[in-house]
Amino acid sequence: MARASSKKPRNVAPIDPMPARVDPCLATLVDKPPIGPDWAYEVKWDGYRLALHIEPGRVRVLTRGGYDWTDRFPSIADDARRLAVKTAILDGEAVVLNDQGRSDFGMLQRVLGRLPSAVEAGAIVFYAFDLLYLDSHDLRRLPLRERRRLLEPLVAGREGAVRLSEEVQADGDEFFRVACAHGLEGIIAKHVEKPYRSGRGDWWQKITCKRRDSFVVVGFEPSTVAGHLGRLLLAARKDGELVYVGGCGTGWSNELSRELRKLLEGMATKGPAVALRRKGAVFVEPVLVAEVEYRAWTDDWKLRHASFKGIREREDDATVCALLCNGSQGAEER
Repeated sequence: MARASSKKPRNVAPIDPMPARVDPCLATLVDKPPIGPDWAYEVKWDGYRLALHIEPGRVRVLTRGGYDWTDRFPSIADDARRLAVKTAILDGEAVVLNDQGRSDFGMLQRVLGRLPSAVEAGAIVFYAFDLLYLDSHDLRRLPLRERRRLLEPLVAGREGAVRLSEEVQADGDEFFRVACAHGLEGIIAKHVEKPYRSGRGDWWQKITCKRRDSFVVVGFEPSTVAGHLGRLLLAARKDGELVYVGGCGTGWSNELSRELRKLLEGMATKGPAVALRRKGAVFVEPVLVAEVEYRAWTDDWKLRHASFKGIREREDDATVCALLCNGSQGAEER
């Protein structure tokens, strides 16, 4: 009689308690992709980092900071209940895809945020790229290649709200070049022999096509066109305080310009949250964070060629750009 094959993960303890929450592994920003057979590559998704906790009788969707946002991602939670698991923790990114099939952070923000959106919440897709726990087994001590071996049968080929983030075995430099040519944000490189480690390290690396960070909105300048936005005034953190780092005056449509101005006018204050005097500016409560692409910093720490990409609330666990004594360290992946 043939012996039944075991589906239990290899090299793990028989039973492990399920963590209530896992601090995510974060990628370190580098200039060039690492080279070698131990590295695999993925698209860098432009969305919200989430952990999907599946348990008997309930599903939780947790943000990077540990907030329970299950009610904000109902289609993801509903589709997760259809996975063939009893208990699991999936690490991934929630995104909205545009007409070109690229993840669009601005579209995602409009679905989740205060601004009107033509896209329904059901359009949000969770791309799973790691499996941390499966049916009473903690997988974090296993190498990435083994975790991916267990993840892929669960989500590969699915067309629902929970899908697989494909891993690419390719030349890193060429994959990065193609990703940038197709308008993607960048790529992620992961060492396939490393276990899952919370926090930032060089076992996960990100290579971005453009510089992009999150900045606190501290005010705006009205446009010469009535009812429109002229320029956002932005701040970053330095020694625990907010400091002005310049403005952003491009990246929005006429419709979004009006909507942003209306939103910010409802948050106006008498004085600025930073040391700044600017004639005609309207200062606001520092509760919103703008995602901004930019080319570089000036010598006096002002943004060069900044372009608006999206907006979120600081309570959404947005990591605000910090200015350091020896340079700039931006907000990492969401």
